[in-house]
Amino acid sequence: MPTFWEGENIIHFAAFKKHLGIYPGDLTLSPFIEKLDGYKHTKGAIQFPYDKPIDYNLIAEIVRYRIENKVRR
Repeated sequence: MPTFWEGENIIHFAAFKKHLGIYPGDLTLSPFIEKLDGYKHTKGAIQFPYDKPIDYNLIAEIVRYRIENKVRR
């Protein structure tokens, strides 16, 4: 599974038959959780269906959030 890594796993990606899955880790306390209401999601996974335009801005926002809030080691 492709992974964006910056000192730790930031986000994983996986292509499925009907959706793109992204796995940014626990987002339950993130500031954009309300933006995920239109998508199937769990606390650590989001599905972007292929029959709708993919919100690349939301994905970029999630990645920026994960980078800014990564665990400092």
